[in-house]
Amino acid sequence: MLSTGALRAHLLAARLAGPVATTREDNLRSYRLFAARDPRVTLGLAPERAWGEGELLRLMADRCGVSADPAHVSGGDAIDPARTVAALEAFAERLAEVARRRAPVLLGTGHPHRLLGFYAGLADALSAAGCPVLTPAQRRCIDITTRFGVRTYTIDYVRGVALVREPGGRPTGGETGAHTHSPLPVRLALQEAAERLGVLPELVVGDHGWVCGAGQLGIETIGPADTDDPALFVGEAEGRVSVAVPLDDGVQAPFYRPLTRYVLQRARLSR
Repeated sequence: MLSTGALRAHLLAARLAGPVATTREDNLRSYRLFAARDPRVTLGLAPERAWGEGELLRLMADRCGVSADPAHVSGGDAIDPARTVAALEAFAERLAEVARRRAPVLLGTGHPHRLLGFYAGLADALSAAGCPVLTPAQRRCIDITTRFGVRTYTIDYVRGVALVREPGGRPTGGETGAHTHSPLPVRLALQEAAERLGVLPELVVGDHGWVCGAGQLGIETIGPADTDDPALFVGEAEGRVSVAVPLDDGVQAPFYRPLTRYVLQRARLSR
């Protein structure tokens, strides 16, 4: 059993919370781009109202614990570990509820090199609890705009978790997939689930566009988000994301394993 105190200590030691690697400059740049509704940071979410940079900073200070001082424009920033723990508790509650109903779920990540193991542990537990873990649109191709232009990717699944690969990108060595913020993969997956499987997930678990893209379409979503990903916290504030967990999404993959253990034990899904 992992206690709340041990989890908090781990968050700080692994720099998942507390002083984090995401810089203040990156945070403020993302808030500025979100205020301008730049699709690179809205992640498929269409905000219901205008969000100015000052409002976004106040929201992120409230939800994540970043500095609320607008004069703090450079250097480091931080996540309040108490907020991370509270959000993980809410995250676990949603998992417990979907497991109780044995409802269909979809899991996907735009951070496969870091977060695949975190989601795979959840997928294994939900499947064992009787939840259908959906894998729609497997091997379907999709064009995504990147900083290098439009590139074609393929949707694939590893241990029940969706990700995208570049053409021909079967795993070799440490490769697990491509990093993406795009909502297009989840839109295609949901369309395929409805049209070919005749079922939609009652919960989508993921990050980036997987959460915002599904939430925008009215599907319940939960997932982690870094301090430079304001879209998930805006979605939560506007009621289209159920739980956004503030944490650094770029640390080494093994550091997320205790989070999987914690939420599964809180959801009573541990074996």
